[in-house]
Amino acid sequence: MENGKGFDSVERYRLSTHRSNCQFRSDATAKRQPKLHLAEAKADLAAWLSTWSARYPRLTTWVEETVEYTLTFFRLPRQHHKHLKSTDMLERLNEEIRRRTYVVRIFPNPRSCLRLVRALAVEIHENWLEATRYLNMDHLREHKKESLRALAA
Repeated sequence: MENGKGFDSVERYRLSTHRSNCQFRSDATAKRQPKLHLAEAKADLAAWLSTWSARYPRLTTWVEETVEYTLTFFRLPRQHHKHLKSTDMLERLNEEIRRRTYVVRIFPNPRSCLRLVRALAVEIHENWLEATRYLNMDHLREHKKESLRALAA
């Protein structure tokens, strides 16, 4: 350490660690960035299917048949994406169902439990329609107009 070699190796280690941490962070943030374009999502899907079709033919066939339901996300306005990726609304509904059924504890039959859950779902739905504007439908209307203009052109 007296000749400075020890310090140099420690400093090199710090720099290499810093570089790898920065690289790791940039990779992690890149992975968090969603692919927001339908064409990119379809290209990624095609690559995934070509990779796994030989090993899992039934799975890849099923994915090819049902993937359009999933890709609907990419056809909606970008302003809605951040809300649609979250399961907050479902988690809140499940928590409320759990809370209300815990209060009742014993139901005379399964239909009575189902009635409670349906009433709760209707109540929450009405609250969302009246009070909260979680998804701004004006964005959806504009998005549809732009899509129709693009098809007409």
